[in-house]
Order: sequence, then C-alpha cells, then structure tokens
Amino acid sequence: EVGEHAHEALEHMVEVPGEVWLYALGSVLLVSLIAFAGIFTLSMKKESLQKIVMYLVSFAAGALLGDAFLHMLPEVAHEYGFDMQISMSVLIGILIFFVTERFIHYHHCHNVDHPHIHSFAIMNLIGDGVHNLIDGMVIAASYMVSIEVGIATTLAVVFHEIPQEMGDFGVLLHGGFSRGKALLLNFGSALLAVAGAVITLLLASHIEGVEKYLVPIAAGGFIYIACTDLIPELHKENSRSKLIGQFIVFLIGIGVMWLLLEFGHGH
Repeated sequence: EVGEHAHEALEHMVEVPGEVWLYALGSVLLVSLIAFAGIFTLSMKKESLQKIVMYLVSFAAGALLGDAFLHMLPEVAHEYGFDMQISMSVLIGILIFFVTERFIHYHHCHNVDHPHIHSFAIMNLIGDGVHNLIDGMVIAASYMVSIEVGIATTLAVVFHEIPQEMGDFGVLLHGGFSRGKALLLNFGSALLAVAGAVITLLLASHIEGVEKYLVPIAAGGFIYIACTDLIPELHKENSRSKLIGQFIVFLIGIGVMWLLLEFGHGH
C-alpha cells in the first residue's frame, strides 16, 4: 500500500526542465552578488550618492511596475486565463508584503531606542534575509512561466536591489559592524535568494501549475514595493528639475520592460 502511494505521488510529480533550474539558479546568484554594491558607496560623497540612489529608486519603481503589468500578469493570464484566483493571488501578494514589512518595521522601531544599536542592525539583517528569500521564489516562479518573463523579473529585482543593498550596507556599518563583516553578512543574507529559488522549483515539481498562484503573488509584491516603498521616496524631492529627471527615468524603467517584451516576442 505504501508502495502504491509512492508510485501515485511519483506520477503526479511535474518535471521542471533543466534549463529553468539553470537560468533560475544563475539569476539568483547574480542577484546575491549585488550585496557587494555597498562597497561602491565607501568612496562616494554623501551628496553624490543620494542623487544616484534617487534615480536608481525611480528606475526600479518603473521596472517593478513594468514587470508586474507587462510581463508577469499577462503571461499568467495567457497561460491559464484571467480569473478571480489570479486577482485574489495579487491581493494576497500585496498583503504578504504589507504584513512582512509591518513586522520588520515594528521590530525596527522598538529597537531604535534600545541602548544596543546592534539589535537594530541584526533585525535589519533578518528582514533583508526574508526579503531575499522571497526574491528567489519570485525569480524561480517567473522562469516557470517563460525564460523571457524570468529574465525581465531578474532585471527588475536587480534594479530594486542595488539601492536597497547600498542602504542595508550603511545600516550594518551604523550598527557597529566592520566593513568586511558588513559585506560578508550582507552577502550571506543575499544567498537566501538561492534557497528561495530551490524551494520554489522543488515545490513546482510536486504541484502542477503552482506558478499560476506564485507569479501573481509576486506581481502583487512588486506593485506593493513600487507604490509604498519607492514612489513615496520620490515624493520627498521638491526640485522641479529633479522631478522631471526622475519621471523620465521612471518611464525608462517601464520602457526597458516593454523592450524586453518586444524582444521576447521577436524571438
């Protein structure tokens, strides 16, 4: 009887193509290496760094929204048909990211006044680790839809991660870690993206069509990050010339996602 159940389980297993494993793991390793972006901040003046980061944030906001609305949701809708389950999955994605961020911010705020700054730095590291784990799951789920969607999602994550990793590196330094240890810890946290990708691909081999739910959840997360974390940062800038520049860069972020879509269809 046990043998029969095992045989049935094997029959229901879905083989994830080796190409998907290769692309997904290669992509999350690339994203993990962005943890070292913080090293470039050491030689830059604070004013110059702030200007660059704001344009990166602007570009990332456009890229995340472009990926969610031009790649992820249309591809899933094309594959499975657009239904209430996809809409609900997007909302669940927004809620998951909202609750995760509230949890991180709660501990962040409750540790700021603590006499030991280290607790804040460690909490930031844990929060970043959870975020990276989710990023890995998002990238793997996207590659299960198509290679083009996977590449577009990887790029969107990369653009979002660069300013974030710069910030995280600064937080770790402020928390009392040495430069070497801060880079090492940041990289260790970033490697959780690999774990996220492996978990998702293993899950996909046991549950057929899991990407129908994972990709819209990821799209909801991207929409949440762009609209609640990135765009509000841009609103803090009051200079007209910078506003115009950031808007153009925001449109370029969307444009890059659209070009990837056109390139993918052309091939």
